[in-house]
Amino acid sequence: MQQPRLSDQPILTRASRAAMTTMLDAHTLTQPDERTALVYLSVEQPPITVTRDDFRQTVYGCGAALRGLGVREGDLVIVAHTQNLESIYLFWGALILGAIPAMFPTLTEKLDPDLYMANLAELVRFSDVRCVLTTDAFAPVLAERVACPVYGSAALGNTTPLHDAIQPDPEQIAFLQHSSGTTGLQKGVALSHRALLNQIASYSDAIALSEHDVIVSWLPLYHDMGLIAGFLLPLIQGIPLILMSPFEWAKSPAMLFRAISTYGGTLCWLPNFAYNHCARRIRQRDLDGLSAATMRMFINCSEPVYHESHTLFAERFAGIGVNPSMLAVSYAMAENTFAVTQTAPGSPPALDVIDQEALAHTLTAQPVPADHPNASIRVSCGRPIPNAACRAVDDFGAVLPDRQVGELVVQSNSMLTGYYKRPDLQPFRDGWYLTGDRGYTVEGEVYIVGRSKDLIINAGKNVYPQDVEAVVNTVAGVHPGRAVVFGVPDAREGTELIAVVAEVNDPDPESQKAISQQIRQRVAQHTTVTVSYVTLVEAGWLIKTSSGKIARAANRSKWLAGRGETA
Repeated sequence: MQQPRLSDQPILTRASRAAMTTMLDAHTLTQPDERTALVYLSVEQPPITVTRDDFRQTVYGCGAALRGLGVREGDLVIVAHTQNLESIYLFWGALILGAIPAMFPTLTEKLDPDLYMANLAELVRFSDVRCVLTTDAFAPVLAERVACPVYGSAALGNTTPLHDAIQPDPEQIAFLQHSSGTTGLQKGVALSHRALLNQIASYSDAIALSEHDVIVSWLPLYHDMGLIAGFLLPLIQGIPLILMSPFEWAKSPAMLFRAISTYGGTLCWLPNFAYNHCARRIRQRDLDGLSAATMRMFINCSEPVYHESHTLFAERFAGIGVNPSMLAVSYAMAENTFAVTQTAPGSPPALDVIDQEALAHTLTAQPVPADHPNASIRVSCGRPIPNAACRAVDDFGAVLPDRQVGELVVQSNSMLTGYYKRPDLQPFRDGWYLTGDRGYTVEGEVYIVGRSKDLIINAGKNVYPQDVEAVVNTVAGVHPGRAVVFGVPDAREGTELIAVVAEVNDPDPESQKAISQQIRQRVAQHTTVTVSYVTLVEAGWLIKTSSGKIARAANRSKWLAGRGETA
């Protein structure tokens, strides 16, 4: 899907950074023509192709409609919509008014409705939201729960389009990304126009973006990976975006490869679970006649990266052109707009084989041979992108040497302005952002170990629950990706014990007994810990965050409450 480009439209890089001042200088908005801006795919409907000219006209129409509803410069507007073209136009329509849009998930069957409503109501109250934009079906329900106007699609009406956007200050807050919280006070990460464009320029250099790239994405737009890499980057750069619903992709993952094959996709960002989901759910007959040979990179991001997932993915799709050199990794966070690090294009990520026992007891990543009994493979997240720095520090802020685990801290020119209306939150120390992630470095490469707040101390060992969860998710009968691990203090033992809660589909007691035994055995075989509690629950029991992640703390509280205990 290569398209001719105009000579006055270079890709935004560090070298051409001065060419853009704000997000409203995006190529898709400023160069309206008949080239493809995006293609929206659906299982049940024909593809919808949107040209740049179509995109600009519709965005300005949405801007006029929002202005007619009273939205003004500086207003916070929540887009709690199903992921479709309307949600995209509304986001940009708010931007051209100088309002502050924020994508938020709509209510789905996977989210607890009471918790969702309570959280959104608290967010509206605390953040002084001007209005919420959602579907016609959901608007009257939501309007009863939140203290601001709620508008469905029908309320937008037909208004004469705007012709001129405002000219915001580059330091002005452009939009918010909300954290994956389980309380109403989710942190709104406030990002300026300058920070976003700095990120786009530096990250485009890091991935060697060119005018011939085509981005394919199913990622939700309320998460930084989907919002930045799978939405704003292509529209800013004028790169074609092939977009689909995350819900449709989950049910029919082969549509990702059909899109890549049909449109010549070159770049795709995926969380780690998606590699397993594709490899296990896509049938061979669904791949017949498809090719992924155009791909430059599948970029693993937003979750702990597992070498086994990469291997499974590469082997499963080798027949349609996937090879290990296409597998890449990025360490990213909303507070840095998106990427902090990136592995080099065209080369598989570096692997570090370390002693798992030493990591648990001494917080050091000691190299060992692959056949060592305690060998654990860690996947590099690459080096910091241009204009960013990342290092590991101890509890006092002192920089740690290579292979010593500590908290990762970050500096860059694409950092957040602050947390929206949360002056009480000060995430910087001596100019470095405190990520809360634990990891280590090796000759400039960054390796992630886990989250500080999730760390379990079990019999003197440092246990990262996501490592145990990865093992539990390999057990037959456990619903993939629906397991959570946490620590439970035990006064008698004087340490934290390991608890596993996993959703299963089989209600038969004998089957569940076998699954529980398998979980205990598999964890004992593949880690240095012993599971003390295994609780199998029905589908839908586990609490998820607004961005779809398993909420570890909330599930721990729910599990304890079920036992008559408190957190």
